[in-house]
Amino acid sequence: MAGNNCGFTLVEMAVALFIIALLLGSILVPLTAQVEQRQIADTQKKQDEAKEALIGFALANGYLPCPAISATNGQEDRTAGTCTGGKRDGYLPWDTLGISRLDAWGRIYRYSVTPAFANSNSASLFKVTTSTDITVRTRDGGGALTVLASNVPAIVVAHGKNGYGAVDNLGAALALPSGWPAANTDENSNATSTTSFVSRSPQAEGASGTGGEFDDVVTWVPLYLLLNRMIAAGKLP
Repeated sequence: MAGNNCGFTLVEMAVALFIIALLLGSILVPLTAQVEQRQIADTQKKQDEAKEALIGFALANGYLPCPAISATNGQEDRTAGTCTGGKRDGYLPWDTLGISRLDAWGRIYRYSVTPAFANSNSASLFKVTTSTDITVRTRDGGGALTVLASNVPAIVVAHGKNGYGAVDNLGAALALPSGWPAANTDENSNATSTTSFVSRSPQAEGASGTGGEFDDVVTWVPLYLLLNRMIAAGKLP
């Protein structure tokens, strides 16, 4: 009598591989989500450090720094008491502030400053001109844009995992997918505007909702926090 065949059939092997793939998938998806959450948390921590560095700079100097000279030169771009050429947005001046240059995805932070707060001429320190102040908006439950913060002295933006509008560590702009920015109005605002920004809950690609896909991480220096810190330090009357 012939011996029993103890090997696996192709069907059995296929079933086993399918089960293994399901198990690996159930493990990898949570790990991917954990990595993404850690990147967001790390970026938020760095942005909090940037906000404190900006306030510290203002306490030491009486004004906020200008944007960086370039993607490779992190010194603030200042000439004769004002930002060179009237520049008010660009890259966070990481060398001037002594902070991290890149977010958790390896992109340079975008930075915009209200000119009245970056002016180092003693006659015009911290004089607010609302026509050039920064406004931060969010979206309400119905999807409409509403003001979250106004008269903002300075803002720092990380363009998130998708990197729409971001610049890499070499100063090269990331390629944009087809359909953007038309389909991503909020991220487009964060990438192109100098005065109007959006901060809201993340929205995955393809998810329903107004404003399009969104994964930007946004922080700013609140006006009254800055003024209170300046007064407490004796920099303002």
